[in-house]
Amino acid sequence: MSTSSRMLRLLSLLQTHRHWPGTELAERLEVSERTLRRDVERLRDLGYQVDAVRGVAGGYQLRAGGSLPPLLLEDEEAVAIAVGLRTAAAGAMGGVEEWSVQALTKVTALMPPRLRRRMDALTSQTEAPGPWRGGPVTDPAVLTALAQASRDHEPAEFDYTAADGGSTHRRVEPHRLVSLGRRWYLVAYDRERQDWRSFRVDRITAPVVGGQQFRPRELPAADAVSFVQAGIRRMPQRYAVRVRVHAPPELVAAHVGDHWADVVAVDGGCLLQMNADSLEWPVMLLATLDAEFVVESPPELDEALAAVGARLSRRSG
Repeated sequence: MSTSSRMLRLLSLLQTHRHWPGTELAERLEVSERTLRRDVERLRDLGYQVDAVRGVAGGYQLRAGGSLPPLLLEDEEAVAIAVGLRTAAAGAMGGVEEWSVQALTKVTALMPPRLRRRMDALTSQTEAPGPWRGGPVTDPAVLTALAQASRDHEPAEFDYTAADGGSTHRRVEPHRLVSLGRRWYLVAYDRERQDWRSFRVDRITAPVVGGQQFRPRELPAADAVSFVQAGIRRMPQRYAVRVRVHAPPELVAAHVGDHWADVVAVDGGCLLQMNADSLEWPVMLLATLDAEFVVESPPELDEALAAVGARLSRRSG
């Protein structure tokens, strides 16, 4: 790599805000440790505060300073971006939630306290109705704390409220955050139960991250998303939804999403099957599906669709 490309790569690695052993950084950049030291000095000349530790376990870490590093963002820009990322992380724009959390983690890790206070004040005093009123609310501060713990392989403790309202204290090894529809889940190894678990992040409070880093364990699933999906399917749900749709199965699957429902091809269309605690989500999916359909079960879904249709007809009239 050229010097400029190498500097940008080095800065990107350091902005994860973890401690990097010098040998590992040099290997990733494919340079000698002497060249690495010169590159670190160049970053310091630009105003980036890079701490260095000498010795066998020596390495480098980028720390937050009195202001954001120059050449990146003005203070107002940083606050605006952080607030926007919090909104995206809450699921206002589908498909970007996980990336928003990762970006938010980087921004807040380097933010001086005065800008964090401005960001918190702005978000706490702002209300936006949005399309998912009444859905679970996830604290972005909890999300970023768990994201950092997952990235840095640091244990976490938190209070967790179960579906029945009972509260327990958990000590876990965070593995990955998963965004499914309107909810965030933490996949982690529970140290006391000695097994893998998935936790709804909106039910997690007071997370404490830190301690000796753990060695990552092998997840008993193809990936974190599959693990969460399997857990959701095993959970008892209030409604078993079955809808016959007169449309190609690939069209319906693309509209619904493979993590929410099973779409099976049948004569003249497909059969949509899903389990749900409430009918709000199935009603929204069917109302926005550009195809004819017949509800096979439950009867409450037919009633909910009829009520929504009647209300929309009154409004249009």
